[in-house]
Amino acid sequence: MSNTRIGFIGLGDMGGPIATRLIEAGFATSVYDTREEALAPALAKGARRATSPADIASSAETVIVSLPTPDVVRAVALGPDGIVMGTAVKTYIDLSTTGAVVAKAVAAGLGKKNIHALDSPVSGGILGAESGKLSLMVSGLETVFETARPILNVIGNNIFYIGAEPGLGQTMKLANNFLSATNNIAAAEAMVMGVKGGLDPKVMLDVINASSGRNSATMDKFPRAVLDRSFSKTMKQKLLYKDVRLCLEEAEAMGCPMWLGSTVKQFLSYAVSQGTGDDTSIGLIKHIEGWAGVEVGNKENSSKG
Repeated sequence: MSNTRIGFIGLGDMGGPIATRLIEAGFATSVYDTREEALAPALAKGARRATSPADIASSAETVIVSLPTPDVVRAVALGPDGIVMGTAVKTYIDLSTTGAVVAKAVAAGLGKKNIHALDSPVSGGILGAESGKLSLMVSGLETVFETARPILNVIGNNIFYIGAEPGLGQTMKLANNFLSATNNIAAAEAMVMGVKGGLDPKVMLDVINASSGRNSATMDKFPRAVLDRSFSKTMKQKLLYKDVRLCLEEAEAMGCPMWLGSTVKQFLSYAVSQGTGDDTSIGLIKHIEGWAGVEVGNKENSSKG
């Protein structure tokens, strides 16, 4: 049993399984979420229920957040009943994807209360959160990072220290998620085109994954979640759209053109506008299938039109 007291805020698709792993690793953990159903699994494992972010930060030296949007992160960290009002917290670890601007603002605000901030966005999806096999991209003071390693080691198996400046981890994550989104959409277009032309989708994936076109979508997500039409356990489309939008906003502020990024953002914006924002990102292929009149899967692919 660790002597470190942890507070965890945000027990959604990613935060829930991460918090569970920390509880099972023996950390005394307080949890907070606005949704009762999100809290239930952690409470069943023995976590303490907190009443607010400030309550969490008054009961734990280390507070971890896993939240959906930059605005929510800022409010939870710096709001009137936020982490900044806590009396015990010394270290803040943000697993969310917020972008560098918010990460810097939160680090500065917490720093006024002598709370050290690490922005530590993660990659690896829900399966990685459940198995402890996430990649973590951490920025902040290196001494604080090293002190937090026992916690981070429970969360992920690929831990990268990006640098001391707040926000560097966020910039790294946005670059990664832009590539992930692009790979997903490009793979969907290629697979739909091949199936429309008469190719077997499993054979396509076997060839692509032994060739130069392979990527994380073709090697993992498509074999696991498209061929069987389960479309399971990837991030929500609206959150992927948020990440790509943040990436393009930061790139524009830096004067870095992202031609493909604009197209990827436009496609994700369209998907969300069609009401599929809460669907998993691997399900984006359904839009392309609809236009082409075919389905990519193990079952017989028949024309829809």
